[in-house]
Amino acid sequence: MATPHIEAEIDEIANIVLMPGDPLRAKHIAETYLTNVKIFNDVRNILGYTGYYNGKRVSVMGSGMGMPSIGIYSYELFKYYNVDKIIRLGSCGALIPDLKLYDVVLVDASYSDSTYAYIQSETSDKIMKPSLALTNHLEDIAEKENINITKGMVYSTDVFYDETFNYKVLADEYNCIALEMETFALFHNANICSKEAAAILTVSDSLVTKENTNSLEREKSFNKMVELALKSL
Repeated sequence: MATPHIEAEIDEIANIVLMPGDPLRAKHIAETYLTNVKIFNDVRNILGYTGYYNGKRVSVMGSGMGMPSIGIYSYELFKYYNVDKIIRLGSCGALIPDLKLYDVVLVDASYSDSTYAYIQSETSDKIMKPSLALTNHLEDIAEKENINITKGMVYSTDVFYDETFNYKVLADEYNCIALEMETFALFHNANICSKEAAAILTVSDSLVTKENTNSLEREKSFNKMVELALKSL
């Protein structure tokens, strides 16, 4: 079986998928942490791998950037490949001064003014929630493994280069602690497919201090969130 965007048989993909945005981060995770790794997708260079972590079968696959991209891949995984859980492993921009570079954020809600959910299923909600059980489990594992996390709501945007953007409004009026581009669509797809999704993010830049990381650091240095997701298996 294959979809227009994933060239794999159903049994080649595990029922839980870790999903970074960058396909090269998926490759790095698979090669660094997993054993008996097999690639199951390279269509459009969106790389997907299945392997084992401490005996637990897991897949890792890139989502690409933005809600349309993760919307396609997460929907196909949920709908056509019997995937039960997707954990997004992404980067985010800090909207509050308390978040520093490389801090780990566990998302408990995603606010967006995107039309993704409405166009997809006429859902008008502006806030999407992750799986409570999966998110609570990740929080428990973080505490057990002494991985510091900040839990909160993020803003999912359709526009990276927004010339009218005001981060203070998002922080002060909507209580968003960070900004990214994917969780809203992922959580919505999980909800309509009756599946589970969660998101762990690493702060790659700060809209408050203007500090940032480079592309290589984002690819290979965001290890705390990866280890948290793997240990939650």
